[in-house]
Amino acid sequence: MTSDRLTADLAFIGHVCLDEVVPFGGSPRVAPGSAVLCGALAAARIGTSVAVVTRMAPADEEILEPMRQVGITVHVVPTDFTTYMKVVHPSSDVDDREMFQLANAGLFASADIPALDVRQVHLAGITDQEFDLSFVQGMKARGYRLSADMQSFVRQVDPESRRISFGNVADKEELVQLLDMVKLDVVEARVLTGTDDLERAAIMFEAWGSPETLITRADGVLARVNGKTYWEPFSNRSVVGRTGRGDTTFAAYMARRLDHDPDESLKFAAALVSIKMERAGPFDGSLADVLERMTATAVR
Repeated sequence: MTSDRLTADLAFIGHVCLDEVVPFGGSPRVAPGSAVLCGALAAARIGTSVAVVTRMAPADEEILEPMRQVGITVHVVPTDFTTYMKVVHPSSDVDDREMFQLANAGLFASADIPALDVRQVHLAGITDQEFDLSFVQGMKARGYRLSADMQSFVRQVDPESRRISFGNVADKEELVQLLDMVKLDVVEARVLTGTDDLERAAIMFEAWGSPETLITRADGVLARVNGKTYWEPFSNRSVVGRTGRGDTTFAAYMARRLDHDPDESLKFAAALVSIKMERAGPFDGSLADVLERMTATAVR
């Protein structure tokens, strides 16, 4: 455990996990993963101060070492199990994935969260086994500027097979009204809104009360901010690092958005995640790398 109060620019709350990835036509590999790990590392490596609150088995704390090495403060809520995910790519389409949650660290409770002195709190769940509506309401009641990844609610784990399916969320409008920013991908957008037209989906979220919505797709990312739509294509030359694409995009956008406008922040996020997708694992570049990619992309 860390001290009772965490101070940072951004706080990420969610499970860290072990990801077993089975690529199409390739060999399985197991590595630390999660929205928290990918997002927190991306934000920290561009100079943002980051805190993490996670639930996991203390025996697996080596998963946290990459975050601690870059100065991220981690608060661990000890549990019997660390979340274990299996992701199977049955075709060459990198967005075609079958997912299973084979072990689960359990739902967060309000008592798990220390006092946070931060500019924004991001609920970075992997599945619906981390946050419920009452937890989100409690976090909002504590006065935090709050964002969430809608995969935290749309990815629903079957209690018997442990297979993850994508389902609608009964409380989606109430959830969105509690959030200052929303992150989702094209699949989650289709499940929640009935359309895979990114702008139409984002406008629906706006109507539900979201002032700022980010939606990723294989070719780029759309932002809808206070009635205006922005779009930025990705520039990656390979997809070997596709796992964590959306988590990294949103973390980069959120970090840059602390002090920049939406257009600049979206360009920055697209450049950073394009670099990340060209290598397996979380983003391991620097702020200079991202700015260089932005410049290169702008002159094409």
